[in-house]
Amino acid sequence: MAVIRYLLCLCAAMLVAGCATTARNDRTWLPYLAHTAQVARAPDGFAVTPVIDWSYNADGPTQQSRTIAAFAFRDLRNVWFVLEPQPGSNLAAHTFLLFEFAGDRLLGLTIEARREADEAYSVWRGLWNAYELSYVWASARDLLTRRAVYLRHETFVYPLALTDEQELTLLSRLLERTRRLEAEPRFYNTLFSNCTNELAKATSLPWHHSFVFTGASDDHLFRRGLIPGASFEDAHARADLTDFIRTLNDRPPAEFDAALLAELRRRQD
Repeated sequence: MAVIRYLLCLCAAMLVAGCATTARNDRTWLPYLAHTAQVARAPDGFAVTPVIDWSYNADGPTQQSRTIAAFAFRDLRNVWFVLEPQPGSNLAAHTFLLFEFAGDRLLGLTIEARREADEAYSVWRGLWNAYELSYVWASARDLLTRRAVYLRHETFVYPLALTDEQELTLLSRLLERTRRLEAEPRFYNTLFSNCTNELAKATSLPWHHSFVFTGASDDHLFRRGLIPGASFEDAHARADLTDFIRTLNDRPPAEFDAALLAELRRRQD
């Protein structure tokens, strides 16, 4: 009973905090999170701007580029789930998606706490509307080398076993959520609006504790049949792209995507 009372008090305090503040887009953000993504949709496709495409080495960003990307819905081929374990804890990980299109083109989406220039991330502060929510569309090269090369984190890339209809529905929902976020800013929340459970909402998955303790999200998706493999251990080993991504760090975006997808397909054969 004491635990239940504590959780109820915590939820009440979070509700009060939410009513007392208003999410905004006009703050002095970290450069990587400075631009709110804009989505333009047509019946047969979409465009996103900006698409972040930074380059990195072990010391940090070496080039900060932003582009516009346009795709046809009919060209969507696969969706890949990426998990970046956070050092020091098996419970915490950052997750994001890569959408694969015809012609070996990739477009990534990472959902993050939108931090201001002088802010560091804190799980605790993330409970109390300290950060706005950011949907960042980026190149695969940016998202993967940022983690494997610059941050020196392990990076796992899993195929998702979705039908064509499910893939298109997921993409469409995330584009719409991005569009709404541009018009109506929202707060990030460690429990209810983090990188993983925002994706789970878009896929209409029932709540699971791994959407909060995100380090277990890949295992949960495997158990639901959304990550294929003879065993989770086998799927996990195939998905470890950390060292391979580092070998691609100097490739331009188009070559990076083609080389990455060739390796992913080889590992799934």
